[in-house]
Amino acid sequence: MSFSHILFETNEDGIALVTINRPEKRNALNRALIEDLRGVVDRVADDPSVRAMILTGAGGKAFVAGADISEIEAAGAMESERLSTLGQGVFRDLEKLRKPTVAAIHGYALGGGLELAMCCHIRVAGPNAKFGQPEVKLGLTPGYGATQRLPRLIGRGRALELLMSGDTVDASEAYRYGLVNYVTPHDEVIPFCRQWVRKVLANSPVAVGLTLQAVDAGADQGIDVGLRFESIAFGLSSSSDDRREGTRA
Repeated sequence: MSFSHILFETNEDGIALVTINRPEKRNALNRALIEDLRGVVDRVADDPSVRAMILTGAGGKAFVAGADISEIEAAGAMESERLSTLGQGVFRDLEKLRKPTVAAIHGYALGGGLELAMCCHIRVAGPNAKFGQPEVKLGLTPGYGATQRLPRLIGRGRALELLMSGDTVDASEAYRYGLVNYVTPHDEVIPFCRQWVRKVLANSPVAVGLTLQAVDAGADQGIDVGLRFESIAFGLSSSSDDRREGTRA
């Protein structure tokens, strides 16, 4: 499977490095790129040889600098709504992956770029990273999930501060907010992501996948549903071959 705007490569550990490849547009999201992302998510979900994914942007100046404004300007209200719905569906499928996903962020992660990064399980930033939801400065609202994910990730107050002002924050401030998990030197972002993923892959894939499902169940449907799923997951994992192997070790 090939993609128009994405580079997809895997290594011997089964870690896919997925590079958004529109550096001349600072990797801005358009419909074609979103369709590519849908293909990537399907491939990662369905291919047993792919055990994890690192998502990054080409060029070193931007992870994703936002939506492709030229495409938005050419669209009317109905087409913009359809594009938002398409992107939300793809991003939600990424968020629901049961394999570890890490966003490796250099430069700008703005608008749809930050929304995309928030769908990964972990975010690792270089010192030149900039984060924000500047849509209001363009007379727009977020379209790919920021109004829902940002408050869940950093709290309602901080989220509203960014959403209503359109301001950006640097990597150190994003770390303080809890928006990113780690900040590393520029040249170490991808190696650090690989190291972190390998640590997760050393654990039981069954247990990791069930843990992700339990967290999502509670976040989506409330604590009672989440606790019930946790009990089911505990039962399933306790009878798995991975558990027996782990306890023997």
